[in-house]
Amino acid sequence: MSAAPEAVDLVRAAAEAAADKLATDIVALDVSEQLAITEAFVLCSAANDRQVRAVVDAIEERLRGLGAKPLRREGEKEGRWVLLDFGEIVVHVQQAEERIHYAIERLWKDCPSIPLPASVTSPGSAS
Repeated sequence: MSAAPEAVDLVRAAAEAAADKLATDIVALDVSEQLAITEAFVLCSAANDRQVRAVVDAIEERLRGLGAKPLRREGEKEGRWVLLDFGEIVVHVQQAEERIHYAIERLWKDCPSIPLPASVTSPGSAS
């Protein structure tokens, strides 16, 4: 079983919101086969704590517009790694150093990626 279409819609919306705030290295992983608690992860990097917060705020705003509210928001105080848990998806917004150190993609390398729009994956294409 793969991530539900509703979860994939949330993933794409979160990725687009992150790209709008110039987040980098945005990827989405379908973890539905491995985890019972969520269907997908969205991972992205930001340059500093201020940008992490801006990305987090943009993602929350976009997903609230789709009727999704975060069940949990962790790490906001430090602004180095913020986790947004929307139930169906979990979004990780990390400063680049944290992303390299914790290497979430490596931990979940056996999970398939979820295709994202070109506006998210193409360098310099964020609006």
